[in-house]
Amino acid sequence: MIKHSGWLFSLLFSLLFGVNGWSQEFDSELFQRGQYIFSLAGGCACHTTPKGTPNTGAREFPIPIAKIYSTNLTADKETGLGSWSDQQIHDAMTEGIRPNGEKLLPVMPYEAYSGMSEEDLNALIVYLRSLKAVRKETPALKTWAPFYRPGGTFVWFQVFTRFSNAPAKAPQNGIERGRYLVGHVALCIDCHTPRNFMGVPDRSLYLAGAKKGPLGEEIPNITPDKETGIGDWSREDIATLLLTGTKPDLDKVDGLMAEVIEAGFKNMKREDALAIADYLKSIPPIKNKIK
Repeated sequence: MIKHSGWLFSLLFSLLFGVNGWSQEFDSELFQRGQYIFSLAGGCACHTTPKGTPNTGAREFPIPIAKIYSTNLTADKETGLGSWSDQQIHDAMTEGIRPNGEKLLPVMPYEAYSGMSEEDLNALIVYLRSLKAVRKETPALKTWAPFYRPGGTFVWFQVFTRFSNAPAKAPQNGIERGRYLVGHVALCIDCHTPRNFMGVPDRSLYLAGAKKGPLGEEIPNITPDKETGIGDWSREDIATLLLTGTKPDLDKVDGLMAEVIEAGFKNMKREDALAIADYLKSIPPIKNKIK
């Protein structure tokens, strides 16, 4: 009986999710890998409103002269990803293109995700397929500027977009593993690098914090600068914060960082948290006082 338990589990999963339209044969190992990548991505917390139903979107993000809302990631066919193909999810995540050909505004970090390994991305898509269907409409973009979306995305794609070449497999350990997670999965780069009024990252202040983050809050400097960053923190200090939200002074993080820890980072393997720590300690210190 134990010998066939994996087969029975796969059959049961396929039957359950088949009613939602998922025809892809279930692979438990790929699912578990995707679930872990989802955790490394902070549980995609931007797609959950505070105290709301997880993964159903509708979270508001203020951008220049507009407000945009995150999308429903669940398997609902009308309001979520239920009618999207694997390739369409792939293209939205890494190229910023919706199934209808519409370009996504860069609030969705497709530039960063474009460097996620094909192996990790395929596994993540398998996991996203498992999210129980919940019907929830995504509010329309709000702006007073005519043609904001087509105009804004045209300028962004023509002038500012920087895509990465995705490796087949992700680095498995060490500083390169940390660099990969920071830049393409956990997306520390997306919050901790400041942006100008158009939303373009200031790469001269890479990971040096921002006075105004994605939700308007202050984002700390996480370069190894001893005065304004985390230069006095040990690698264990950094790993502990990622896993528990506890700072070296025993204070707790709050805001979006607390959310991504609770939604996913707390399930990170310690060796991955340490790889991120080693990478952060290896980058150039940048003096940038936030508080």
